[in-house]
Amino acid sequence: MTSIGLISDTHSFLDDSVYKHFENCDEIWHAGDFGNIALADQLSAFKPLRGVYGNIDGQDVRIVYPEHVRFMCEETDVWMTHIGGYPGRYNPKVRMELIRNPPKIFICGHSHILKVIYDKKINCLHLNPGAAGKIGWQKVRTLIRFSISGAKIHDMEIIELKDRG
Repeated sequence: MTSIGLISDTHSFLDDSVYKHFENCDEIWHAGDFGNIALADQLSAFKPLRGVYGNIDGQDVRIVYPEHVRFMCEETDVWMTHIGGYPGRYNPKVRMELIRNPPKIFICGHSHILKVIYDKKINCLHLNPGAAGKIGWQKVRTLIRFSISGAKIHDMEIIELKDRG
C-alpha cells in the first residue's frame, strides 16, 4: 500500500498544517504552480515528491519538474499535468492521448476547483486537489489524501485547510 498526499496551486505558500495532514503519507504529489523551487524543496525534504510545473512556475521549477509525468504507482497507471481540463472538457493538448491510452488516474491542477470525477467514457479517475495556496479566487483551500494498493484506489479523503486569510 502507498499513501499519497495530493496538493496543487500552492503559489509560494505552504500551510504548516500540510505537514500534519501528510505525516502518514508515503509520497506527496504536486500538480503544479509550486510558485518557487524553495517550496518544492521543503516538500521533498519532508517526503518523496513527484510534481509537474504549472503556468506560473519559473525556470527554477521547470528545470526540475516536467510539464507532464506518467508513472506507475504499484499497479496503477498515473498521469499528472497542470492544465488538463476535466471529463468532457479535457485540454486539447492531452485529449487525444487520454482517449488513445487512458491512465487509471489523471491528475491536474490549475482551476483551483476541487474535483473527484470518474470518467466512465475512458475508465479513468480524474483528480484535481483544488488550491492549497492563498492566491486565487477559491474560498476554501483543499488537499486530497488517498491510498493505492496494487490496482485499487481507496481511503480517499478531502481535506479543507483554513480560509485563505
